[in-house]
Amino acid sequence: MVMSINREELLEKVKPVLTQNALTVLKKRYLKKDADGNVCETPEELFWRVAENIASADKNYDSNADIQLAAQEFYITMASMDFLPNSPTLMNAGRPLQQLAACFVLPIEDSMDSIFETLKNTALIHKSGGGTGFSFSRLRPKKDVVNSTSGVSSGPVSFMQVFNAATEAIKQGGTRRGANMGILRIDHPDIMEFISCKTHNESLNNFNISVGITQEFMDALEEDREYSLYSPRTKEEAGKLKAKDVMEKVVEQAWKNGEPGIVFLDRMNEANPTPQIGEIESTNPCGEQPLLPYESCNLGSINLANMVKEGAVDWERLEKVTKTSVHFLDNVIDMNNFPIKRIEEMTKANRKIGLGVMGWADMLMQLGLGYNSHEALKLGEKLMNFIEDKSREASEDLALKRGAFPNFKKSVYAEKSPRRNATLTTIAPTGTIGIIAGASGGIEPAFALVYKRANVLDKAEMLEVNPYFEKTAKDGGFYSKELMDKIVEKGSIKEFKEIPEKSRKVFVTSHDILPEDHIRMQAAFQKFTHNAVSKTVNFAHSATREDVSKAYQLAYKLGCKGVTVYRDGSRDEQVLNLGNGSKKASKHEFKERRPRQRPKVTRGSTYLMHTGCGKMYVTVNEDEQGACEVFTQLGKSGGCTASQAEAVSRLISLSLRSGISQEEVIYQLKGIRCPSPTLTEGGAILSCADAIAKALDNYHKDRQNPELFNKNGKPSVLTEPSAPVKINKQNLVGSCPQCPDCGEMLEFGEGCVVCRACGYSKCW
Repeated sequence: MVMSINREELLEKVKPVLTQNALTVLKKRYLKKDADGNVCETPEELFWRVAENIASADKNYDSNADIQLAAQEFYITMASMDFLPNSPTLMNAGRPLQQLAACFVLPIEDSMDSIFETLKNTALIHKSGGGTGFSFSRLRPKKDVVNSTSGVSSGPVSFMQVFNAATEAIKQGGTRRGANMGILRIDHPDIMEFISCKTHNESLNNFNISVGITQEFMDALEEDREYSLYSPRTKEEAGKLKAKDVMEKVVEQAWKNGEPGIVFLDRMNEANPTPQIGEIESTNPCGEQPLLPYESCNLGSINLANMVKEGAVDWERLEKVTKTSVHFLDNVIDMNNFPIKRIEEMTKANRKIGLGVMGWADMLMQLGLGYNSHEALKLGEKLMNFIEDKSREASEDLALKRGAFPNFKKSVYAEKSPRRNATLTTIAPTGTIGIIAGASGGIEPAFALVYKRANVLDKAEMLEVNPYFEKTAKDGGFYSKELMDKIVEKGSIKEFKEIPEKSRKVFVTSHDILPEDHIRMQAAFQKFTHNAVSKTVNFAHSATREDVSKAYQLAYKLGCKGVTVYRDGSRDEQVLNLGNGSKKASKHEFKERRPRQRPKVTRGSTYLMHTGCGKMYVTVNEDEQGACEVFTQLGKSGGCTASQAEAVSRLISLSLRSGISQEEVIYQLKGIRCPSPTLTEGGAILSCADAIAKALDNYHKDRQNPELFNKNGKPSVLTEPSAPVKINKQNLVGSCPQCPDCGEMLEFGEGCVVCRACGYSKCW
């Protein structure tokens, strides 16, 4: 019988082994901080805080439960990096927020009340640290009739922009940024607009988007015929499209920048454990967790890198960790402080959990198996089948002690042994928890074997070598600093003949692997995963649209529930001028930019912008090729704020004369906030940088208005665009640390801000 030991002895005896990267991530995002922002918690204390909090749920079912023993088991499992829960649990368990789930799906019905009720709920979820998924398929299409106003609808994409803007304004609990999934059914009348809505990388930047594929569409695609579109409002046919044309558009956009992804909605609903309760319409932001409206799910991942012993899978340890993890995740549901009551009711009725894995590539390297080998695929199936079996056994054991999930009798399991959870397994992304555990991400292959990392202390670059590759290289006698440097440049070892062929087959990276092998691995794990699998199918920059299309077809054929593709460099693409032609450059290619020479005479316009640091005059000048420079004057000369504004202006001028578009400059600067925003008739000015961006944006718009320019196309002087709004003075009292007039430090007192050097005051 295992005996519990006291907390101090346990934390001293079992200490997590953490890399410098892991410590950095923990300090930045997970460890508790005091009122001054200083870290006041150790990693050991974090894992104990989480373990003790989650273990306390056992008392709900057994008043005699040994909470300390359960907490000890949970602590050891996490501190040894055998298993880690999703980020909200690590951040919030045992703290006032206590919101522990990562994934939520909210419904959007076809009414303004529903849309903005969901928007409010989204804000609450993002604030608490969760991500949200939506189906916009119930919204009537653009230009459809709106009876209540005798007007027309603006369509799903316009409302996605509203949700995107709201997300931009919200930081998730101060530690996670808002993330959304937007799904539209392939048979929605606005599907073509939706497919193209992220053509520009800056569009809907807080959304991942996926097209919801139906069986009807796949049948039409296979038979090369048209399929029907349906009005969400009337449920009647609203037109037809040729399936091949629509799929070609999806492929084109995914080839360009990786979006949209696709999810097979009918396939997800075939695996829906509670079809009597509702239909699955959407997933969480990364696509691996299909959920009913108002459901949430908490996730966690087993570190497969630790499940290897003497060159073989340690099945005994894997079983123990799997069952402990199911116990832990079921407890999380009871300990969660849900942001919305209806989500709590739905989640506790189905009690879905999502146990997954990380460190799959690490395991394969230790076993001497190449990621793209037949043996690896078969092991992937066997491993996930084992985890599914053991998690089901653990859930059935919990059901005997605690009861089955309330909707069990309405589920597809009704005639089987009672179980505690409607779903048990999910392969989720493990970005930050993977860094903490020092494990490779999810079931992805290694991205690189050797890479450079800057040393924060002396600014020198250090080589980071995959530990399994490093050991093999040293044991095999082919390790050298010179070889590692070469590998950094190549990103792969497949062309290095000095490395034994066996090692070259084992230590493959993501771009050594054919897209079809990525998909086969995803399908191998999907076969024994209740929910879905988060996986990126990597393509070389030279991949064709046909390559992407074939990948989609294979994913459908092999039983995947969705696909996300990414062609190397497709989001960093630029046109390089080479003689009379041009070529598309990947992100690994570089062409030096040189600014064009400034002419002796330029003409432009000056805008008066009211900022929290005083009046700012922004002058935008142009040459024959367009805007070429920006000058700013902020209050009196001198002061740190004025020098920063000048620095921003100089860099903008350099960018404009180097061929960077005004739109890109505006996008980068607009929305930057400082502690002293100002309200004007034209809207809020959030900072000096935001003011410059908005002045440049005004200039860009005015340049398109011929009434503001003379017949020669020369700009005229423009008047002040906006004046301060007369509002309560206290609303504008910020915390700008320096006087905008003289640059000396400001003082705070008596409900106001004052400069003792020159007498500047915000209170007038």
